[in-house]
Amino acid sequence: MKLKDSKTYINLAKAYVAECSARSRYEFCEYGFRYNGYEAIATLIDKIAYQEFNHSRVLYMKIQDSELKQVDNIDVQVSLPFKEKWDLLNNLKLLSDDEIEEAKVYEKFEKEAIEEGFEEIAKLFSMIKEVEIRHANVFKELYLQMKNKSLYKKSKEVSWICPACGYISFDKKAWDECPLCKAKQGYCEVNLSKNLIF
Repeated sequence: MKLKDSKTYINLAKAYVAECSARSRYEFCEYGFRYNGYEAIATLIDKIAYQEFNHSRVLYMKIQDSELKQVDNIDVQVSLPFKEKWDLLNNLKLLSDDEIEEAKVYEKFEKEAIEEGFEEIAKLFSMIKEVEIRHANVFKELYLQMKNKSLYKKSKEVSWICPACGYISFDKKAWDECPLCKAKQGYCEVNLSKNLIF
């Protein structure tokens, strides 16, 4: 079967659209966090948005690698979430939920690619699925830390790093203002579980 005649071809296009949409939604949320003084969370969301951009880039290139000399148009119908509003805490939960849904879709796309004999594309879908699960876990942990008011307060001593000037302190609570450069607490790097650091 040729790629251009397959479900996998359409799934590549659907995935591309979904990744572009996710990147935009994340940038909206990143803006909200940055605007409200949560610079460190905004930076993490921005990193994830950039990763979504790269997912879309890889998917786009895979479509361009098809047998067709030029791909003028692929007609697809996709469902896209429009849930995120301007509630910072709720957005983190919604972003986590969105990533889990995306991972489920990638699992379906992976199975269909295998059934159609496109092993390399199936592997691509699988790898993106794993990253989306990781993104979901990052958003979930940020949500829980913000909800439990433990973003900048821990039960044991941890390192608090100011990315603006490099100042580091070791304490249970982050400074309200960096002692060195006076950056607000929201600039202080957020402590994530070791398996979620990126």
